[in-house]
Amino acid sequence: MDSLTAACARLLAAGNVLDALGLVALREDPPALALRGIAMARLGEYTRSRELLRMAARGFGTHEPVERARCIVAQAEVALAVRDMDYPLRILPDALATLQLHHDQANALQARLIMARCYLLLGRLDEAAIHAELLNTYDKPASLIAMAQLLIAELALRSLRIKPARQALRRAEIAADEAGIPALQAETTSMRQVFSRPAARLPQAHGDRALRLEEVAALLSSDSLVIDGCRRGVSADGQWLPLAGRPVLFDIMRLLGSAWPQDISRESLILQVFRLACPDESHRARLRVEMGRLRKLIRQVAQIKATPAGYRLEPLHLPKVVVMAPPLDSEAATLLALLADGAAWSTSALAQALGTGQRTVQRALVELEENGKVNAVGKARSRRWVSTSLAGFTTILLLPSVLPLK
Repeated sequence: MDSLTAACARLLAAGNVLDALGLVALREDPPALALRGIAMARLGEYTRSRELLRMAARGFGTHEPVERARCIVAQAEVALAVRDMDYPLRILPDALATLQLHHDQANALQARLIMARCYLLLGRLDEAAIHAELLNTYDKPASLIAMAQLLIAELALRSLRIKPARQALRRAEIAADEAGIPALQAETTSMRQVFSRPAARLPQAHGDRALRLEEVAALLSSDSLVIDGCRRGVSADGQWLPLAGRPVLFDIMRLLGSAWPQDISRESLILQVFRLACPDESHRARLRVEMGRLRKLIRQVAQIKATPAGYRLEPLHLPKVVVMAPPLDSEAATLLALLADGAAWSTSALAQALGTGQRTVQRALVELEENGKVNAVGKARSRRWVSTSLAGFTTILLLPSVLPLK
């Protein structure tokens, strides 16, 4: 690396993008192309950035494996920024192995951070946690330390381990201040605000009560049977019973919990669960089938008793039933939670993260756009969706595939 490219790299590390770009703007050698690609990514020109980084990787070739691997890591980071979720997970494992083989620990850490972040956004938290455990930030740049601690903080928040999340966030804030990079400092500030925003609601007769994350964690660890409308499951006695993939069963459970300690009529269940105004005997039969499935799933924590009028929920060994609702009463709340990170998402990436169909996501986005909650940027295959403003609620509990409490 000559003096100009070395100076450019130092300026990029310090966040001085325009001055760095001016040093290599007219050069076409692979190191300069790579630095130009990084600079363009910092300016938000992601398409041009990916082109430059690909050209740099080809220029280095197989005889310079470390430099080529660094370009691949940079490409993966740009792909993550535009929410091309599959690409980083395809190209990073080989690049990570190359960097580790040649003892380039700082860039290997960057590669692992990107992989963990991809898994986190896709809701594959077990895999993200595995990479987080392998992070070694000793004697690494402050910017990488801040990114690693932010990742650890978000993983802790997803499992509602509030104290470890606060500790990791504090370490991230210290490292971000040391690095002096405004974008990192803004990200730590944004995560700090998560702790004070409403994370869930307790529906009550005299008005809903907002809950912060600490209150949600305390509720889920209490001696209550909690029907969690954010993560769509049941928490009781330290057990987590997921019902996210069984929407009919969850709706029945939520309605039984809302009526507790009273029963709820069969007609009311059919009307609200099956969306039918005039039920007949076939619908009653279907309700009996679904009720049998729900009884089997929750038999360790509760029973469902038939009454002359309908059904009643009876928790086992627990004195109370609590129904917890999302902070927003909207089917698109989870979609807004993903968009609330401020990044531009494609419909395919949103569908992949939510585990649903792309057409379903497209219909929801059109409805949100009509209500002024999201904006579309670009056309056709390059179209991306962004939130019109950051959400005024905590999104952690609305994101997919949340780890059960431990």
